[in-house]
Parts: sequence; C-alpha cells; structure tokens
Amino acid sequence: MLTYLIIIVVLALLFDFINGFHDTANAIATSISTRALSPRVAIIMAATLNFVGAMVSSKVAKTVGGSIANPAKIENGVEIVIAALLAAIIWNLLTWYLSIPSSSSHTLLGALAGAVIAGAGVHSVNWDGFTQIIIILLLSPIIAFGLGYLIMVLIKYIVIWSGNTSRSKLNRMFRTLQIISAGLLSYSHGGNDAQKAMGIIVFGLVAAGVQTDLNVPLWVKIAAALAMGLGTSIGGWRIIKTVSGKIVKIEPINGFASDLTSSIVIQFSTFIGKPLSTTHVISSAIIGTGSVLRFHDVQWGTVGRMLITWIITIPISIALAFSIYFVLFRLIF
Repeated sequence: MLTYLIIIVVLALLFDFINGFHDTANAIATSISTRALSPRVAIIMAATLNFVGAMVSSKVAKTVGGSIANPAKIENGVEIVIAALLAAIIWNLLTWYLSIPSSSSHTLLGALAGAVIAGAGVHSVNWDGFTQIIIILLLSPIIAFGLGYLIMVLIKYIVIWSGNTSRSKLNRMFRTLQIISAGLLSYSHGGNDAQKAMGIIVFGLVAAGVQTDLNVPLWVKIAAALAMGLGTSIGGWRIIKTVSGKIVKIEPINGFASDLTSSIVIQFSTFIGKPLSTTHVISSAIIGTGSVLRFHDVQWGTVGRMLITWIITIPISIALAFSIYFVLFRLIF
C-alpha cells in the first residue's frame, strides 16, 4: 500500500507539473503576444503567482476529492487513482505535442470517472456530483465568451467617450494594464488548477485509510503548488503560439479584456469550490473580446479544431482510464 501511495503522489505531482507547462499559455499568451511582457519575465511572474494562488484555498480540491466518488467507501480506490493519473498524463502530453490547448480539468475528471467505473463499477460513480462538475465545465466557456464580449464593448465605448483614440497611446496604456491583468490571471489559474492535483492526492490518502476526511494537508498544498510553479517556469511554447496568434490577433486592449474576463470567471468558480477548465475559459474570452474588434479575423478553423478536442476529451479520458485500469490491475497485477 505504501508503494502505491508513493506512486500516486509522484504521478499527481507529475500531472501538476505537466499542467503547469501545458497551461502556461493561459496566463501569459496575451501579454507576450502584445509585448507587454517579455517571455522570460512573463513566465517567472506566472510561475510565482501560480504558486501563491495554489496555496490560498482548498475548496476545489475537496470537490475533486469527493464529488465523483466517495474515496472512503470505494473499492480499489488506490488503484483507481493510479489509472486515472496515468490516463490524464498521457492525454495532456499528446495534446501538448499536437499544440492543442485542451483541458487538463476535463482530462483528469473524465479519467477519474473512467477508472472508478473500471475498478468499482458504474454504481460507484456519484453521477449527481459528476454531472454538476460537467455543467460548470460546459457553462464556464460560454459565460467567458459572453462576458468577454460585453467587457470589450464596454471598454471600447469608454475609450470612444473619453476621446482618447490615439492607437499608440491606447497601446501603451493597455500594455501597462496587461501586466496587472496577467498577474491576476496567473494567481487565479494557480488557485483553481493546482487544487485538482491536491484533490486527487487526498482521494488516494482517504482510499488508503491514511486520513478520514477531505482536508488537504499542508505538505500536499506545498508540493502541488511547487510542482505547478516549476511546470509553469518551463514554458509551453507550442500552446502559447496557438493561443496568442492562431485564434485572433491580440492587441493590448483585447488582451487586457481577455485576462480580466478570465480572472473574474475563474475566481468566482474557485470561490464556490468548483473546478473549471482555465484553458477553455481563457480561449473563449479571447474569442469573445476578439469578436468585438474584428469578428471576420477570428480563425474559426482553429476554433473549430479546439472545440472538437474539448468535446472528445472527457469520453476519451474515460475510455483511456478504463483501459489502463483493466490492463494494469486485471491482466497484469
């Protein structure tokens, strides 16, 4: 059992590390694209604030650790976590290699459900809790698109009303504001995304009988925050290029609006303890704000490919985790 627990912690931190460089684009792509920040400074800032954000709350971790299945009552709980983490890591690496900004959240939650089905049966999945999480995952990008559109329209009218329409002055002002918004987004990203790894570790600890509740131990918080911060510091240039230039041309004004929109949506979701896809939220915010400035310039082909990936991630993760569990713990061990 101790060996399995060590494997869980290592895999969870590896997932968190990969999540860091996989999702770095979420927080800094717009500020790099508009040259508000240099890549080096942006990554250092994102890594630091990801760590800080990850240390603040644990509501999302408790949701991840207890909403899909009850780790205290489930059979083969430790093995289930191992299969789920392996599936999530494989899909994250594949989508990173293909430069597709997919969702680490969709991957992990889908994989956990698939592994639970394989290891304990369909009846062991808390379908009400799983459905609630899926609803948030599906609604959040729609909300981000709509809110981003409205915020961009509001900013546009404020700029016109103020009479300050000089492009060079606007670019300088919003590049400065982007430094603040990118920092807030990095903090928000850490506060939601790192908690998913914390939650899956706690799931394993409860399933193994090491602890009886879903409270996140301090060492788990620190380890997960460090893993995400280190992962963020590596970069994630494949996905940064997609988010920053292949969806729509990002200018300082809509870059700031996108970051602000994403931060609001992510912070609210973290406050109510619900995991969401920061990738989906930020990409949708970029599409929403970009549509206000130049609707016809949005690369709808890229958007379509992203949507397809978003749609297939959960079912693929369920099937992949189910298969990994079956092969590892039914055929091999």
